[in-house]
Amino acid sequence: MTESKRLRRLVYPYALWMALFVVVPVFIVGYYGFTDRDGGFTLEHIKSISDPVHMKALLLSVKLSLISTALCFLLALPLAMVIRNLKMNSSGFIIFIFILPMWMNFLLRTIAWQSLLEKTGVINALLHAVGLPGQNLINTEGAIILGMVYNYLPFMVLPIYNSLVKIPEDMFHAAQDLGANRFQVLWHITLPQIFPGIVSGITMVFVPAMTTFVISNLLGGAKINLIGNVIEQEFTTANNWYEGAGLSLVLMLLVLGSMALMSRYDKDGEGAAIW
Repeated sequence: MTESKRLRRLVYPYALWMALFVVVPVFIVGYYGFTDRDGGFTLEHIKSISDPVHMKALLLSVKLSLISTALCFLLALPLAMVIRNLKMNSSGFIIFIFILPMWMNFLLRTIAWQSLLEKTGVINALLHAVGLPGQNLINTEGAIILGMVYNYLPFMVLPIYNSLVKIPEDMFHAAQDLGANRFQVLWHITLPQIFPGIVSGITMVFVPAMTTFVISNLLGGAKINLIGNVIEQEFTTANNWYEGAGLSLVLMLLVLGSMALMSRYDKDGEGAAIW
């Protein structure tokens, strides 16, 4: 048996996994999304996105996702630049500390923020201890944004940092020798060089923020429904797989659009690679 045939055989388990847990679920969602209860073809479930309740949830999801993505970028860029300027050993340790919380379960991290933000939580307890009035922090859009930024910030930092470390230090010195100030170096040298990493980070933050329902459930309560919550309720509470699948397909198109944007500006996948 040739070496190429042996290598091809190694692909079979992965192909089987993809077929069972990616292709088949997508096919099931597509079937329910494009058929009615009698099995006939319909587009009504897709069109249900235009329902005022669904459209409100979709627009709110886009709004909060864009705000969270922008905040992640504003925090990630200076943080990645600081880590890059550290010594090699120090930068590796900082990256390790930064991604360490990601080893904890996503649900537990979000529940921890729920405990911090609730009316009888740690933050309000500290405010009362110093004589300040308690704040309504939980079940707000701000709480959801905070949860998104906390959970998805590493996905913005790592691609930007990965792009930054590939820029030769001599390039910055040459720009400064030619009279460029720090802002000019950032605008004309740094940002164009790390643009693939920025696009990758934006996509890696925006897509999960757009589709989340756990964060909005725990930190937004029943008062704030994102499109992910609406879809989850259609599948579980309402037991309406047809409309839930139709809304899922609309959301899938938005995700595919974000992926297409990433592949257009990050063709070599430089930003997506962490190490």
